[in-house]
Amino acid sequence: MTLRVRFAPSPTGELHVGGARTALFNWLWARKEGGSFVLRVEDTDLARSERRFAQGIMDALNWLGLDWDELYFQSERLPIYRKYVEKLLEEGKAYPCYCTPEELAARRRQALSRGEVPEYDGHCRDLSEAERKRYLAQGRKPAIRFRVPEAAKETSFRDFLRGEVRFRRLTTGDFVIQKADGTPTYNLACVVDDHEMEITHVLRAEDHISNTPKQIWLYQALGWDPPQFGHLSVILGPDRRKLSKRHGATSVEALREQGFLPEAVVNHLALLGWSPGTGEEVFTLTELVTRFSLDQVNLAPQVFDLGKLKWLNRKHLARLSAEELLVRAKPFLKGLSGVPEEKVARALALVRPGISTLAELGEHPDLVAILSRPELGQDVLEELSEPRAQEALRAVLARLEGLSNADLRALVSEVADELGVSRRGVFHPLRLALTGRSQGPELAGIVAVLGPKETKARIECALSVVEEATGGV
Repeated sequence: MTLRVRFAPSPTGELHVGGARTALFNWLWARKEGGSFVLRVEDTDLARSERRFAQGIMDALNWLGLDWDELYFQSERLPIYRKYVEKLLEEGKAYPCYCTPEELAARRRQALSRGEVPEYDGHCRDLSEAERKRYLAQGRKPAIRFRVPEAAKETSFRDFLRGEVRFRRLTTGDFVIQKADGTPTYNLACVVDDHEMEITHVLRAEDHISNTPKQIWLYQALGWDPPQFGHLSVILGPDRRKLSKRHGATSVEALREQGFLPEAVVNHLALLGWSPGTGEEVFTLTELVTRFSLDQVNLAPQVFDLGKLKWLNRKHLARLSAEELLVRAKPFLKGLSGVPEEKVARALALVRPGISTLAELGEHPDLVAILSRPELGQDVLEELSEPRAQEALRAVLARLEGLSNADLRALVSEVADELGVSRRGVFHPLRLALTGRSQGPELAGIVAVLGPKETKARIECALSVVEEATGGV
C-alpha cells in the first residue's frame, strides 16, 4: 500500500504554526516513505473562506519548502458531496431538518437550564410527509442531518500514535452533514474526500479527536473502510497556555515578515513533538526527511518558543554563504541603493554574528555605519576633540598607505607605542571616526570593507568636523 497523506487547511486566515507543524509532519512522512502529499483546501465555509487566504497558505508552504503532489479545492467539488448526501437520504441514514437557528438556540438554552449537555433532540428525525410539506410551504430550507445509530453512542478507534481511543456515552445527537444552503459540513466533506482521494493515513492535531467518531460513523454508513487516524499533541505558548496571538507571531507569514529563515522555522516546528533521540537540534529540511520517524513523536504538549526559534535562526544564518545571505537580506535592507553588492555582502558578514533575524538588518546601526558615512554625534565629537584622540587619528592616517587587513593590529600597536598610550587609546578613536559608534564588529573587518580610500576619507572627515566644532582649538 502506497502511503497517501494530506494537509487540509481552511482558508479563513493565515497559516498558523500549528497547521504548519501538521503539514510538515505529513510532508516529511510522505517524502521519507516515497508516498504522496495531498494539499486539500477546505473552503466550503463560503462566508469566511477567501481565495487570498488560500493563496497565502500555498505561498507559506512553498516558502517552507513543502511542495505537494496533488491540489484540490472543496468548493470545486460540491456536486460530489451532494451525490453522497442523496445516497444517505435514499437509504434512510440521513433526513431533512427544518429547525430554525432560533428554535435550536432556544432548545439549547432549555437543556442547559436543566443541567443537561445540549444535543439535537431529534425533532425532525421522524417527520411525516405532511409535516415536511408544511415546513416547506412556510419557506423553510432544510439542512440534512445524519441519523446516528443508537449503537454508535459508544465507539472506539485505534490511533496509530496514541493506541486505543474509546468514547463512552457520547453526547452527540444527529449532526448536520449538509447546510440549508446546500454546502457540506466539515465532517461529511472530509470523509468523502479522504475516500475519493484514497488517503491511507490521517495525521492531524489532537483537537480533531472529537471529530473522529462522527467520521467513522459516516464511513460505516457509506460502506467504506476508514483511513488510519493519528493525532499530534497540542502546541502551547511559553506560559503553557494554548498558543494564540497574545504570544506574538503565530503565523508563518508573520514569522517570515520578522526575518526568520524558512530553514529555522521548519527546524523548530519539527522539534515540536519529534526528536531524534541524540540531543541534536539543528537540521536542514533534507536532513529531517532522512531522520524523521513517527516512532520518535512525543505526545506531550509542545511549547512554541520564539526565543528558541531565534537561537535556531542564528544557527541557520551562520550556515549561509555571503552571497546567499545577501539574497535573503535584500527585502529587509533600506537606503542602500547605489552601494555595490559586493561591499554590502562583506558588511553583512561582519554584522551577522550579532543578529537573530533578517529584519534586524533593516536599520542595524553597525550596518548603516559601515555602508554610509556616519554623522558624528555630540558625545563622539567630545571624545574625538581630546588631543590624544586626534594625535592617534593623524598617526594612523600617516600610515594608511598600502595597509592590508593583517597589518591593522600591527599599525595600531606601532602608533600606541609611539604615543605612549594603550592600544585601546588608538582603536577607540579610530572606531569612532570610522563608524560614529563606540562598539561594533571587529575593526579590521570594517577597514577591510571600507578599503584604504574610504578609511582615509572618514578619518579626514572626522578630524575636519572636530576642528570645525572646536574652532580649531
